[in-house]
Amino acid sequence: MECVQFSTARGSQSQRIVTEMKQDRALLTLALLLATISWSCVATAQSAKPTAAQDIQLSVFTAASGDYTGLSGGKNLSLTVGADLAFSTWHGTLPTLEFRGTYPIDQGKVVAQKDAMGGLRLDFLLGRRLHPYGNFLFGRGKMNYVSGGVDFNGLTYLVSVSYVYSPGAGFDYDLSTHLAIKVDGQFQHWGGGLPTASGNLYSSIGTVGLVYRFGRRGMP
Repeated sequence: MECVQFSTARGSQSQRIVTEMKQDRALLTLALLLATISWSCVATAQSAKPTAAQDIQLSVFTAASGDYTGLSGGKNLSLTVGADLAFSTWHGTLPTLEFRGTYPIDQGKVVAQKDAMGGLRLDFLLGRRLHPYGNFLFGRGKMNYVSGGVDFNGLTYLVSVSYVYSPGAGFDYDLSTHLAIKVDGQFQHWGGGLPTASGNLYSSIGTVGLVYRFGRRGMP
């Protein structure tokens, strides 16, 4: 677990800028790597079985999210984008690898949270159109404290970086073979070293958006 803390001294400003640039590059690199792996897996599967039923399917989504940051009543309006790589059905479920990132459009008055995560999602195949699921994601997140930072225990926090654990649940509702509506919620546990009594932070995110599936899995 890692936390980046800065005092209000002038010398800390250049260090803060350098640290933010490094974290942004790391998050971008992770997103590009995950996207490359996903596309590679799909291309390999389709070339190996061009006329067979599709065992691996890629879908992408974009959504609007309301983020209750868990710090002093702070809220963000965020953009969430992601990709899901679904495999063969297993005992009435659909195991899926999920990757998503969230970026604040309106950071509110307390803290702006952004993250990049990946993990396992399990879809429950209960109906033709409705696909409920649960997931557990893990990744890295960054908090930018607005309005001059947050004072806690004699320190002024401007930026914090930590690991994020995020269980969640939701559903996709098929509009067609390729297009679906997504609704879900995520609970996030941000790691230690944050400006709270426990050193941890708990936030919750509600998301509504659209899914596009490549291939023909989904509503017939």
